[in-house]
Amino acid sequence: MSNLLKKIENEALSLSVQERSFLADRLLSSLDEDTLTDVDAAWIAETERRYQEYKEGKRPGVAAQEVFSEADRMLR
Repeated sequence: MSNLLKKIENEALSLSVQERSFLADRLLSSLDEDTLTDVDAAWIAETERRYQEYKEGKRPGVAAQEVFSEADRMLR
């Protein structure tokens, strides 16, 4: 690891949780799309397809509470 990278890492770790979260998001967002795995790409395509169906009225919306309840049920 270069000295510059070590310095940046140390400074980044001294940031608040919110600042680190923002920085992490910015860094991850800056990565080239080629770094996405096949699974990531498949999930992105699926969510875009479902959202388009929702916008076209082909897929109903689901209340957040219903989604969370179902997730809790599935995790038990």
